[in-house]
Amino acid sequence: MIKKVIIPVVVVLSIGSVFAAKMAKPNKEMDVVLKTLQEKGGKPIETLSAPEARKQPTPTDAVKTVEKTKNDAPAPVVAVKEIQLDGAAGPIPARIYIPAGANKPMPVVVYYHGGGFVIADNNVYDATPRSLADQTKSIFVAVEYRKGPEHKFPAAHDDAFAAYKWVLKNAGSFDGDPKRVAVAGESAGGNLALNVAIMARDEKIQKPTHELLVYPLAGSYMGTSSYKENANAKPLNREMMGWFMNNYLTHPEQKNDKRINLLTANFQGLGDATIITAQIDPLRSEGRELADKMKSQGVDVTYKNYNGVTHEFFGMGSVLKEARDAQALASKELTKSFRQ
Repeated sequence: MIKKVIIPVVVVLSIGSVFAAKMAKPNKEMDVVLKTLQEKGGKPIETLSAPEARKQPTPTDAVKTVEKTKNDAPAPVVAVKEIQLDGAAGPIPARIYIPAGANKPMPVVVYYHGGGFVIADNNVYDATPRSLADQTKSIFVAVEYRKGPEHKFPAAHDDAFAAYKWVLKNAGSFDGDPKRVAVAGESAGGNLALNVAIMARDEKIQKPTHELLVYPLAGSYMGTSSYKENANAKPLNREMMGWFMNNYLTHPEQKNDKRINLLTANFQGLGDATIITAQIDPLRSEGRELADKMKSQGVDVTYKNYNGVTHEFFGMGSVLKEARDAQALASKELTKSFRQ
């Protein structure tokens, strides 16, 4: 009799655990992008050296292929200028996106691309600042910060803050309004953007009007529900996140630094924030937890999760409805912050 009682309980728990860790399916548009990326034959990032990983096909490459099959509206009209600005250890490249038809001086958004502090660049993430500059009628300054393993933690963080301070001092030279400066970033760039806001507060300089954080890297615990559900997701999975940390950090203990594990940071006194997450993304849970913790410390946070899409979806507005919706939300919140 004892066995008859125990066996059904074990079966129920086993089935429940399977469903709890089951990854959601991408919607049709997202699935097309993922299949196109797979067809490009990239190797698993976590099996490569950093230089090799930087040469692999990217989600942006897949989007450009899918775009050829569509007849959507033309790309936003913005002027693009390549510049150098002052990083923490010397000049670093940056790209300025200036929208057409905007009143001068224009608000400025300092933007940090993703890539786990190791891969990617402003070319890979070009779609986001290009689109948001047009929608917000503000200037985007996309920062090409130093990356690991060549430049270990906190090189990217130091460059991010140095770039923000440079923009405050020099915004007027490119028709920007130095009194209206926000920060934005995707993935690792979202981590950098929030760190910049925290450092600005701590150093008692002008704080960003807003922090736009798109699926930000906010924690260091890889056992969250979204890590379990999306352990093998594409284009970002759990093994890749470990690889990123190994390449950027000098020793494993640094993952507990508040600049990496932002969930332990102090958010009091920061400007308003927008946090956007994706359902099929290991970072979804920590993005939601970040929103909750910021709210609990008095920060006005707009949070939204988008179902049926993956990490990196935000810049895919040319082929993905959810990306267009998310960009519209982000633009609305950024624009509102410039009017306060």
